[in-house]
Amino acid sequence: QVQLVESGGGLVQTGDSLRLVCVVSGGKMDYRVISWFRQAPRKEREGVACIANYDGSTYYVDSVKGRFTISIDTRESTVWLQMNRLKPEDTATYYCASYSLFGGRCDFDGPFGSWGQGTQVTVSS
Repeated sequence: QVQLVESGGGLVQTGDSLRLVCVVSGGKMDYRVISWFRQAPRKEREGVACIANYDGSTYYVDSVKGRFTISIDTRESTVWLQMNRLKPEDTATYYCASYSLFGGRCDFDGPFGSWGQGTQVTVSS
């Protein structure tokens, strides 16, 4: 049973930075695809950033390109989301999600069967 635990959320001001952390346990990292999703009140969940450990490829939604960076430490089974120049529209609950598939590539519509409990990010204007 793969478990994901997020941390690092908080209340910040516009322009500030936060680093979210997702610790993965209970599964191998070799072919793991890990994504960060977010959901704001009254909005649909959206994929934010993804990393495929198979080849290290990453993918970002347009709204965060140049501001957010996803990275992974396979030995520590940890994924980070560095968020810079935060905006009020980044306010949401952020979730990390994962699946493992040989040759898996980043795709927000992938079979993400494991999810964390979420961490709240609030950006004040």
